[in-house]
Amino acid sequence: MKHQNVIGIVDFGGQYAHLIASRIRRLGAYSEILGNDEPIETYSKLSGIILSGGPESVYEPDSPSLPVEVLKLGIPVLGICYGHQLMMKLLGGEVKKAGIAEYGRAALDFIDTSKTQLLQGFGGGEVVWMSHGDEVTRLPNGFTRTASSQDCEYAVVENPTQKWFGIQLHPEVTHTEKGSVLLENFVKISGAEGTWNLKQFLDLKEKELHSIVPSDKKIFLLVSGGVDSTVSYLLLSRALGKDRVKGVLIDTGFMRKDEVSSLQEKLAPQGIQLHVHDSSELFYSALKGKKDPEEKRKIVGNLFLQAQADCAKSLGLNAEEWLLGQGTIYPDTIESGGTKHSHTIKTHHNRVEAIQKLMEEGKVVEPIKDLYKDEVRELGNYLGLPKEWTGRHPFPGPGLVVRMIAQEKPIETSVQKQLDELVGKENSLQAKLLPVASVGVKGDQRSYAHCAAISGEKTWDELDKISTAITNQISSVNRVVLFLGKSEDFSKANFQFQAIDLDKKDSDILREADAAVEKVLQKRKIYDQIWQMPVVLLPLGSETGKRSIVLRPVDSQEAMTASFFRLEKDVLEELVSEVLKIPQIEYLFFDLTNKPPGTIEWE
Repeated sequence: MKHQNVIGIVDFGGQYAHLIASRIRRLGAYSEILGNDEPIETYSKLSGIILSGGPESVYEPDSPSLPVEVLKLGIPVLGICYGHQLMMKLLGGEVKKAGIAEYGRAALDFIDTSKTQLLQGFGGGEVVWMSHGDEVTRLPNGFTRTASSQDCEYAVVENPTQKWFGIQLHPEVTHTEKGSVLLENFVKISGAEGTWNLKQFLDLKEKELHSIVPSDKKIFLLVSGGVDSTVSYLLLSRALGKDRVKGVLIDTGFMRKDEVSSLQEKLAPQGIQLHVHDSSELFYSALKGKKDPEEKRKIVGNLFLQAQADCAKSLGLNAEEWLLGQGTIYPDTIESGGTKHSHTIKTHHNRVEAIQKLMEEGKVVEPIKDLYKDEVRELGNYLGLPKEWTGRHPFPGPGLVVRMIAQEKPIETSVQKQLDELVGKENSLQAKLLPVASVGVKGDQRSYAHCAAISGEKTWDELDKISTAITNQISSVNRVVLFLGKSEDFSKANFQFQAIDLDKKDSDILREADAAVEKVLQKRKIYDQIWQMPVVLLPLGSETGKRSIVLRPVDSQEAMTASFFRLEKDVLEELVSEVLKIPQIEYLFFDLTNKPPGTIEWE
């Protein structure tokens, strides 16, 4: 399909590179992802160029770059985060390590908007999303500083004559207010409006599936019951015919309470006949004694392949006739280090080495791998799925495995004093470092760091600011939780490490807690207001066999960024009451961490 107007996104490995492309398309402009080493002729045919973020530092000798000639083609260029810093460096500016890193929420302060092209429609004070540890310290000639944030002097800069724009913030994420306005302004500057819509994507995808799936092959699709795999089933069936697609649910033993039977009943009206294969004993056996988050995810990915092979054999299927289908979406790929310069945040079960090998052999089909969650939901509605189905909370492929923190031993730390000093400034709050760690993302890189717990009466906004301050200023902390109990109970609480096993016994405890939480959300009619609510089992208790639970409600659209969801006080009190009825649960926490610096799931 030919497009006269194309905006190219140069991918420097940022977590949001494809999200930029997605946002541009949703604004009605066609976009393509490009490498930083394309022939100059490729860039010269574009209407606009966007330089993505990335995990490296532009002042490092081997960091990815771009020929300065690309910037001088006379094409509008927008640099985002790393791309902003790279543009400033290439054009004669200066970039250094930031005095204070910024992760999460910040506010724009306007400096000069008299000649701005990029911030048309802005009024100042807008909330923006940051994720950087470096910053521009000197501008090249011809640039004007348009806006700053509290900790970033050159948050937005412009050279209107050359149509060069640099921004430290991330406009592509939904948590940046008016981010779509900024991107739309750039689309207009580039003259690429009206060149893309969802129907075009669907038409192109159907043609693509016909070309990549041989006529003598069928698809063995792993269906979890979530939105992604369900939409994948419908899309494959529409393109190839129902007789060439078989949906199979692998029961890992780490599903939610009563999930398997209810999925079969609910999917049947959608025309999805689901075969269930019980592999729970296989998963329990292989995961016994496993602690490391990355190892757990890789084991689960490989077990899915083994379970799929076992299932195919039990059904008498000829392996040569079948390809593996997966409901992979783009965050799974990018967080697994799936582009040239990106870092691995966490290896998703559908991106383990064995599956990568099958992909190289052309034996894997992933119809929605370039889409984000919000786009998948929209496509599902377009394909006829009811909104109550497309609005279901996401559930990770590995299931409860990644919500059971089974690390090997307590995490030792020496930053308790620093935490006390920081939190003490906020009045009437107590803080403790918990002996657990979780996976996070800081500056497009994976972090595996400590969790801090705080206790005290504050508003959600105040708690948000405190959480952000802690994770920004203490590099060895990437997650902050609120103790759901009295301050006097927090001060005397004995948060001792109590090892968790990835077995039926511990997964049953988490299953009960998860079911209790969903029951309250449905009863209170707020389930649809929350994007996702992981319930996490922690190895903390005052004695052997005791556990703790973290409530993790988040507000998001595409899973690449998120903020914690502010529950009403009475809802929170009911959740505490119901979860603490489970005998093994001793302590309860509420996750105050945004993404970044914390991932939505803990592992």
